Amino acid sequence: MFSTCKPAIIALFAIVLLSSPGCGHAASPSGLDRLGYAIQMGAFADVKNAERFTDTLQKKGIEAFYFRKDNGIYAVRFGDFATKDKARAAAKRLVADRLIGGYYIAPPNEIVFARPREAGWQKPAGEEITSPRLSDSSKMARDKGTPRTGKIAESVQPRPARGDRDMGAIAARTAERFVGIPYRWGGENVVDGMDCSGFVRAVYNLCGLSIPRTSRDQFKAGDQVAKDDLRDGDLLFFGSSADSISHVGIYVGSGRFVHAPRRGEDIKVSAVDESYFERHFIGARRYFQ
Repeated sequence: MFSTCKPAIIALFAIVLLSSPGCGHAASPSGLDRLGYAIQMGAFADVKNAERFTDTLQKKGIEAFYFRKDNGIYAVRFGDFATKDKARAAAKRLVADRLIGGYYIAPPNEIVFARPREAGWQKPAGEEITSPRLSDSSKMARDKGTPRTGKIAESVQPRPARGDRDMGAIAARTAERFVGIPYRWGGENVVDGMDCSGFVRAVYNLCGLSIPRTSRDQFKAGDQVAKDDLRDGDLLFFGSSADSISHVGIYVGSGRFVHAPRRGEDIKVSAVDESYFERHFIGARRYFQ
C-alpha cells in the first residue's frame, strides 16, 4: 500500500528537513521556537481518512496532525518552513507526484480558532471543501462526493500578532474544537502517554508554537504556574511524581481542561478537581506570558 507514493514521500521528507528553520527560528518568551510556514492539505469528511493520511506521513518521519475545521471537515497539516516559497515548493512536489490535488500554505501567527464553537458548527460549508487527489495506485480511501477544485481556498487569513495572554485564550479555544474527535496520535507505535502529549502539541502548533513531543519534556519547558493561578492555555500535568509524568491536558477555564484520555478515545473535557486528577496533579506550565 502506498508503494507508488514512496518516492514523493521520501523527496518531501528531504525537503521538510532541509527547509526547517531550526535554531534560527524566533523564540517565544518561554524559550520555545515559533513555527514558520506550514502545508495544509485535504478536505476529509471522514476522520478515518484524515487519520490514515496523517499516519502515512508520520511513518515516513514527517510529523503531521489533523484537525476539524468549523465546517466539520478534517484537514492535515505538517511542516515548519522558513519562507512561504519553500513551503510552496514542497507542496507543489506533492501535487506533481499526484499525492495530493490541493494545498494551502498556512502562515506564521495564523489564528485558526479564536472563538468558541457556535451552534451548528458541525454542518459543512460547501464552498470550503476541497478534496486531495490521490493516485489510484495508492488505493487510499477517498471521501465520496467531495469536489476537487485544485488549491484549497485560503479562507483563514493571517491576523496581526496578538499578545501572549490572548494566545493562551486562543490555545484554549483551539483545544475545545478537538472535543469529541476520536484521536490516535503517533501511528501504531505510539508510546504510553504520547496520545495526550501529541494532542497538546498539535493545539500549540495551530497557535504557532513548537513545544516538546513528550509530556515529560513538556513539563520541563515553560514557566511554572501555581494551581490557583491557572489561565487559559496552561498545560496541566499528572502522574506519580515530577519524574514520572503520565498525562497532560490544556486548561480552558472554569476549573476544566481538555485532554486525550486514552488511546483511541474521544478528546474530552474534565474537571481539574475530579478525584483522580486531584490526587495525581503534579503541576502546571505556561508557554504564553
